[in-house]
Amino acid sequence: MAGNTILNKLIYDFFRKYEVPEIKDNYDLGSPSRFIVIRQHNQLGDLLACVPLFRAIKEKYPHAHITAITSPSNYRGLLKNKYIDRLFIFDKKKLLNPGYFNSLHKLLSEKYDVAIVPVTISISFTSNILARFANAKIRIGPRSLDGKENKSAFFFDRRITIDWRKFPDQNMYERSLDLVKPFGITTSNLKPGISFDEEDIKVADEFISASVNLNKGEYLIGLHISAGKPQNRWSLNKFASLISRLDNSYKCKIYITGWISDQEEISFMKANLKTPVSYFLNHTITQTAALISKSDLFISNDTGIMHVAASTDVPQISLFGHTNPFLWAPGGTDKRFIRKSDFIDDITVEDVFEDCEILLRKIPAYH
Repeated sequence: MAGNTILNKLIYDFFRKYEVPEIKDNYDLGSPSRFIVIRQHNQLGDLLACVPLFRAIKEKYPHAHITAITSPSNYRGLLKNKYIDRLFIFDKKKLLNPGYFNSLHKLLSEKYDVAIVPVTISISFTSNILARFANAKIRIGPRSLDGKENKSAFFFDRRITIDWRKFPDQNMYERSLDLVKPFGITTSNLKPGISFDEEDIKVADEFISASVNLNKGEYLIGLHISAGKPQNRWSLNKFASLISRLDNSYKCKIYITGWISDQEEISFMKANLKTPVSYFLNHTITQTAALISKSDLFISNDTGIMHVAASTDVPQISLFGHTNPFLWAPGGTDKRFIRKSDFIDDITVEDVFEDCEILLRKIPAYH
């Protein structure tokens, strides 16, 4: 531990020679046309919560060109996003690859008017230093987060104090804008916003036709039964019971989404679920969003796919345990969440089914 502390101090001391003078109380960005936004830290859900920031930039500067730097773990959330003009995946493991390093260097060396490092749950030294090495006239980043000093704030000339302790229930979609609001960059549309195209819609339609075999007058209901964090996973047995009850109570067809990382959960359902369901597995985020958009209801744990569903207008039920749903739950019409305690399995099948009844009675079945 002491060795890491010494190493960190040496790194910070070394990079202080790149310190940028702070320009206080100057929120005039002029007429910027090129932005670079670094969001390579945090996971998919955190990235999707940041989409309102990209939308806000485009609303204020419609002709601006936005480059986004993401990571191998979260970049899929911005694929085909209509607010992003260019997407670059920052992968630390490739930095010793000359070709990759040259591509990164070339990207950062281009001329930008504004560099931004958004922050929601953590401060990233790597993101901050990428912003510093970007050839930008203005660099915007956090001075501190909830009272915790950003030790690399000296990379930014416009430093914003972010403190949500007075507003602990402020939704993450709103929080993503707090860094840029002082500069007049904001939006009233807080949906994540995932863009999908005709190819994605074709994949969704083919799945509905060939695998689901949806008939006229039947509801199409989707579920995501896994989550990256174990404490965010509702019982698979309860999911199975819910599926059985929906099948017995409604004319409906049900599908389950998932990826390779969800193989254990998918295998359990295939082995134990008596109700026939379809599986939409290992598809892209944009294809999954297209399928959800054609559904009548989507149910999921608190995980990245929850934010994918939030980008659509489809009625949605999100299940929460230890996480604060006021922070993370999607907002909007017919977007409901359930939380009973820090233990997600305190949610009963009846709790979820009651919300399903409320939402399904409000909408016509798929035609």
